[in-house]
Amino acid sequence: MTTIPLVAVVGNPNAGKSALFNMLTGARQKVGNYPGVTVERKAGRLFLPDGRPIELVDLPGAYSLEPSSPDEEVTRDVVLGKQDGERLPDALLLVLDATNLDNHLRFALQLIDLGLPTVVALNMVDLARRDGLEIDPQILERELGVPVIATVAVRRRGTDELREAISEAVTAARVVRPRPVAVEDFTIVQRRARAIARKATISETAVRRTTQLLDSIALHPVAGPIIFLTIMFLMFQAVFAWAVAPAEWIDAGVVSLQTMATGTLNEGPIRSLLVDGILAGVGAVIVFLPQILILFFFILLLEATGYMVRAAFLMDRLMARVGLSGHAFIPLLSSFACAVPGIMATRSIEDPKHRLTTILIAPLMTCSARLPVYTMIIGAFFPDRAVAGAFGLQGLVLFGLYVAGVFGALIAALFLRMTVTRGTPRGFLLEMPKYQLPQLRDIVLGLWQRALIFLKRAGTIILVSTVVLWALLSYPQPKAGETALESSIAGKIASGLEVLVRPIGFNHEIALALIPAMAAREVAVSALATAYSIDAEDEAAAEQPLKEQLRGRWSLPTALAFLVWFVFAPQCLSTIAVTRRETNGWKWPAFMLGYLFTLAWLAAGATFWTATALGL
Repeated sequence: MTTIPLVAVVGNPNAGKSALFNMLTGARQKVGNYPGVTVERKAGRLFLPDGRPIELVDLPGAYSLEPSSPDEEVTRDVVLGKQDGERLPDALLLVLDATNLDNHLRFALQLIDLGLPTVVALNMVDLARRDGLEIDPQILERELGVPVIATVAVRRRGTDELREAISEAVTAARVVRPRPVAVEDFTIVQRRARAIARKATISETAVRRTTQLLDSIALHPVAGPIIFLTIMFLMFQAVFAWAVAPAEWIDAGVVSLQTMATGTLNEGPIRSLLVDGILAGVGAVIVFLPQILILFFFILLLEATGYMVRAAFLMDRLMARVGLSGHAFIPLLSSFACAVPGIMATRSIEDPKHRLTTILIAPLMTCSARLPVYTMIIGAFFPDRAVAGAFGLQGLVLFGLYVAGVFGALIAALFLRMTVTRGTPRGFLLEMPKYQLPQLRDIVLGLWQRALIFLKRAGTIILVSTVVLWALLSYPQPKAGETALESSIAGKIASGLEVLVRPIGFNHEIALALIPAMAAREVAVSALATAYSIDAEDEAAAEQPLKEQLRGRWSLPTALAFLVWFVFAPQCLSTIAVTRRETNGWKWPAFMLGYLFTLAWLAAGATFWTATALGL
């Protein structure tokens, strides 16, 4: 009985494989699963020009013969003849996307090096021409050493030529095993792919040439990281420099409301709740809205221009050294807004240990909820003066805190990958978007949504936490010679926690603020404002800005330790809850809470002890 030749259709995801497969087989298809795995298997019949039947099997899209998902494992095993129930293909039909040739050639070079008879379908040539890109199939054929046919699968163009080429490939096919997969350096393969793509590209638009020129600078191994750090540095300088005036307006508005309430209401619990609780607590957080919007303005701008994906590529080089890859960048980037969506975004990471590591370090990214804490302490203890005649000291300190969080996460990742989440690091591929001018409407809409989210938190979590804290600080009433911070319910709870944090320089008020901060990080600001307002000796002292009160009550070593604590601090309850949901148990949330608390205590303690020894 004559065996029907088997041809495997392979290529990157989104190369048009399925469209080409449908074009060649029509309705002569059957769908099932590969033996032993729940990966879809689509097979069909193709009839050659001489009437001979060919069996085509459409393999799952893959980026490499070094798999990072079940789909890629199936593709590798089929082309290498290792898949149970599947015989070795007689030939390969390799589908390339003409609009993204250099990226797709990486996998193509690996497949061609196997030595199996191969035909290349250069697909989507119509879309490439539309974008002003002209690729010569003959030059590409000469460089690859295998037949190359230009196709437009959705319009059935190139069908006859492709059948002829497949006929010749299966006629020449001989029963041989593919050559062993050569483990070649990713950078070398990338250079080969780009060199071949450049030779085969005979014309392109100015836009594509400009994109390539910009990428040669933005993705340069030396210039790229310098540009990235410069952008981040300028962003944090702007967070302080641009926010001064609007923050002062909001602060003045809150003080006016306090003064109005004090003059209108009689002394008693209602006035205390409004002035010392709601206005002092929530107002102390609302004042930081300008800084948060400025930060997100830069983030939205970088995303809209297409630069953020380049940043992911740059970060991959750094993360590879700690056992991660660029796959973790987007979840970690999302964690700068909030760790909750960042942890949920790890679902796109196939490797379970890689994903778990990313979940465990996501809280170390400096979320926007920390910004009010940082800017309050920096504004209180670091003067608004220039460094080296050009850079603001406050912006430098803020930039340093964000960098400390990133490097803390990388060090934690390295430790985790060497111990509890040990595994093999994997590379990753990215489709680089075009550079483009941002749309003003999109930027404004993004800022509006961020402002609403922040104000909603201020009107719910922060407000409720502030009111509860006010109640716990107000009762029972202090006796003669006592203060509210000592005699109240909240004060007694803080006294218990103070035993743990006193060695690292934290006072009674800080111990008090750490408790509600578990609900949301920025509540630490409102908690301190409420505590000092209730504990104030008179109305004038109660309405004094929080920064002024902190300068009179804290030492610089204590302030520095407080900042460092929040770089590594145990996360809010919502982060712990989403970690529990994403890991299906309490084991890893408990581990996260324990290692972050230990890390925060040691880092804050080291900072306090060092600063004290230096006489700061």
